[in-house]
This record gives sequence, structure tokens and C-alpha cells, in this order.
Amino acid sequence: MLVLIVFAFIAGAATALSPCVLPVLPVVLSAGVTGGRRRPLGIVTGLALSFAFATVALVYLIDALGLPDDLLRNIAIAVLLGFGIVLLAPSLAARVEGWISRFVPAARGGALAEGGFGSGLLLGGSLGFVYAPCAGPILAGVITVSASQEFTAGRLAVALAYAVGSAVVLYVLMLGGRRLTRRVSRHAGRLQMGMGALMVAVAVLMFADYDTRFQTAIADDLPAVLVNPSGELEESGGVREQLAELRGGDASSRLQADAGPGLPALGAAPDFTGNQRWFNTEGGRPLSLRELRGKVVLVDFWTYTCINCIRTLPYLKAWDERYRGRGLVIVGVHTPEFPFERDAGNVEDAIAQNGLGYAVVQDNDYATWDAYGNQYWPAKYLIDAEGQVRYTHFGEGEYKETESAIRRLLAESGRSPPAGRVEAAAERASQYVTTPESYLGAARAERFANGPIRAGRQTFAAPAGGVPDDHLAFEGRWRVDQSSATALVGARLHVAFGAQRAFLVLGIREDAPRRVRVLLDGRPLPDEFAGADVRDGTLVVDRQRLYRLVDLPEAERHVLTLELPRGVAGYAFTFG
Repeated sequence: MLVLIVFAFIAGAATALSPCVLPVLPVVLSAGVTGGRRRPLGIVTGLALSFAFATVALVYLIDALGLPDDLLRNIAIAVLLGFGIVLLAPSLAARVEGWISRFVPAARGGALAEGGFGSGLLLGGSLGFVYAPCAGPILAGVITVSASQEFTAGRLAVALAYAVGSAVVLYVLMLGGRRLTRRVSRHAGRLQMGMGALMVAVAVLMFADYDTRFQTAIADDLPAVLVNPSGELEESGGVREQLAELRGGDASSRLQADAGPGLPALGAAPDFTGNQRWFNTEGGRPLSLRELRGKVVLVDFWTYTCINCIRTLPYLKAWDERYRGRGLVIVGVHTPEFPFERDAGNVEDAIAQNGLGYAVVQDNDYATWDAYGNQYWPAKYLIDAEGQVRYTHFGEGEYKETESAIRRLLAESGRSPPAGRVEAAAERASQYVTTPESYLGAARAERFANGPIRAGRQTFAAPAGGVPDDHLAFEGRWRVDQSSATALVGARLHVAFGAQRAFLVLGIREDAPRRVRVLLDGRPLPDEFAGADVRDGTLVVDRQRLYRLVDLPEAERHVLTLELPRGVAGYAFTFG
């Protein structure tokens, strides 16, 4: 935790030296040069406290309400533009200043009224909420590992360290500003108008995403320089341990070895913990391994947009149907990969669509995932009647081996399994797949012909000479977030793949369905090669889920092109 706090402090200081600080710098400099000597200290103290609170609270609020990720940023740009215009017109600024003074005691006598630590604390507290959208990718890189977790003091300490790092730099700027403005006080009116022009210019630059590009560059490079000069942030053993501690997991690896023929005990199974809603249990009641003692329990980690998980579901349903009456209990632990998979309604729809009758629990905070030290979708942990993990398997396949382990543990518990084995009609991954899973969001974007891919609004040109094998390319105007890319204007997405089938996780920002044109090697995708979700070369995107795009007779090499209307968001390709 100490390593993360130190890094957050340094990252905060870097933010205060970036263009991101410009929206609050005019106010900080102007306010810091008036009043008592303790006023600048009050300003930075209030800014640090309110910024830390705003950052943590707003992350959870935006997620809970399902609001767009860039809502606060857009509001901040509008407010910045408005205040800049006000400062450009001295008469208008005087009227606004007088109006504000009616509501803010510290502002009476002028927005930059004399005062000490108390008035500075009040002003700094208000600035913290304006400064919060500035953090952008830098702060996100610090707290992303815990953004979906429950609130903890450690998480607050990381955000507070970030705020203090920024505040220290701003305090130094204010002290220097006092000396400077004593010399230019006769030109205060011009200085105010200049600050207004600067604020308008920054608002325009922010609207064009220039600040985001700058911050993302820092976020990409700063961690590697500060923490581990020879590699990425999580390549440092000490930092890896801190991240595991922050997530609340024990990072246990002893449960991840496949059991041998004798099904040796691999350790006591962790119970279900830190979960949200339960499905397919009586009254939505939570289950526990304590109450299931005496039964054989199969814990399946999955998420509903994972094609590898989807292909295992027919076997899970068949095992549930055949062995439930003989003492087998299956619990699906739904641990989301993308933000929209945390929505209980979406999970409930996926359970119904796939016809799952066994218990499923939401693991939005990765609490049960971390308790098992899990790293994979799908992953199966088979627990005997005494609560010991006896068998594990990661990924698809080995259905006969898994069923044999189920039958053996049922026999050990004193129950005789029925004769015969399960034969499920399940889709299997094809051979000779060369293209790996490919993400569109900036956090994990790789193998882009027009990369590197950074967060923000960007216009991409089609790569000259086409797309190399197993690579992707954006074309047109896109808004790239950490986990997804949303089509804006003239958006096309190309992928040169080698596989039999191609899948893509898509969603829409609004309720109205969107029609996506699907091309194979530059021509409309024929129905005989189309996946289940494509007809007449068109894909209708009506909700956030995995879409089946291409289904060829065998694995082949092609270039798949999607023409996406505004508002369609893509998350990740998978191939099989």
C-alpha cells in the first residue's frame, strides 16, 4: 500500500504540472495573492480534501447510476468556458461577482476578498470539485485496480495522496504568484481578461481532447519510469503484492494446479464472499459452503460475454440435470470483465437466455475470485463433501475428465452416481486459430495497425497497405475509453483474422437499436458465412452482449470490416 501511496503522490504532482491544471490555475493564482499569509495554505488544504472526496465518490456514483464516463468532463468544459467568457467582460464579471457574494460569505466584498485560512479553505474546497475531472487517465491508472471494489481507508489514502501531490505544487505556484502579482497589480484588469482568454482557450483544447492525449501519455510512461524503469508497473514484485493486497485477495496459487488421477486435496475451499445478488436460489437467499457440507460442489467462474464460458454451459446444464438429485450443487460465480456485466438485470437476462437452472451469484467486486486466487474465465473448482478442493480445470474442454471427478466425489460421499455419461450438444473451438482475443479499449489495445491507441476522441485514417495478419485498425472518428471504443463519425473497424468463427462484444449508448454493416474482404458478408446474429450483411445491435459475426466452414484467413453508426461501442473480439 505504501508503494501505491507514494506513486499516487508523484502522479498528483505530475498532474499539477500538466495542462490539466490550467482550468483552476487562474483562480488559484488570483485567490492566493490576496488575504493573509495562511490563505494559500487554506486553499490547497481545501482543494486536497474536496478533490479526494470528489474523486472517490464520483467514481462510485457514476458507476451506480450508469452515467456516461465523460459526463463530468463535459460539464467541466462547459463551466470553464462560461467562466472564461465572464472574465473577458469586466462589467459582466462584476455582476456575477456581486451575485455570488450573496450566497458565499467568503466572497462578500469580491470573489477574491481578503481572508485567512478559513476563507481559503472554503474556496479550495469548491475548487476541488472543478479539479476532479482533471485527474483523467493518471488517477485512473492509480485506482483502477480498486474502482469496482467496496470503499476502504486504503483506497481513500491513495486518492488523498494524489490530491496532496497536486496541492503541494499548486502551493508553490501560489507563493510565487504572490511575489509576481505585487509587481503587476496595476494591470489587474488586463490580467483578469488574460486569464479569461486562457480559460476559454483551455476549454476549446479540452473539447478537442488535447489535454486527454497529454495526460494519457504521462499515464502510459510515468509508472514504468518511477516504479520499474525496465518494464511495466505490474512487473515489479513489490507492486504486484501491493495490488493484490489492495484488491483484498490472498493471490493463492496452490489451488491452481490440476489435480492428478487420485484427486488429492488441494486445500480448504474459500466460501462465497463479498457478493451481490443471488439468482436461482429460494427467495434469492445466499448460499454458503458451510450449509452445503455433505454435498459435492462445483464452482464455475464465468461471465456472460465470454465465448469460452458460453461453450461450457451446455455441459454444466447437463451435469446439473443428471447429478443434482445425487448430491451435486453447481454455483456459477459471475465475475464481470466489462462494466455493463455488473448490472444485475443484464446477468438475469443472460441466465434466462442460456437456460441456467443452477445457482448463480454476482461477484462484481472480485471478492470470491480473489479468495480463490483465480485468473481465468471459465474456471472450475470441484469441492468434496468435506469442503476440500479436489479438482480444478481452466478453460474449455476436458469434459470427460471433469465428469469423472464429479462421479468419483459423489461416490466418496456415499451417493451412487447414475449409469452413463453426459453427451452435450456444445460448440467447440476450431483448430488452427491464429488471432488472439483482441481488445478495443485503450487499457489493453494491442496489435493495432494505426496504434498506439490512447484514450480520447481521435480520428483515424485507414492504414496504408491494408491490415497485417492478426492486426486491427480503426478508421474514422472514435471515442476511445479504457475498456471500449465508441463510433462517432464515419467509423469503420477492420480486423485481419485467422479462425473459423469471429465474435465481438458490442453495446449501444442509447436504447434504440443500431444497424452495423458487416463486410468480409470488402464485400457484404454472405449468409452462408454469417454468424447467428448477422443477416443480409447486417448486424442489429440492440443491447450489450457478445455478437456472433462470422461462421466459416473451417479456419481461414480473411479481413472483417464493420461499418458502425454513431453510438455503437465495441469492447473485444474473440475467435474460435
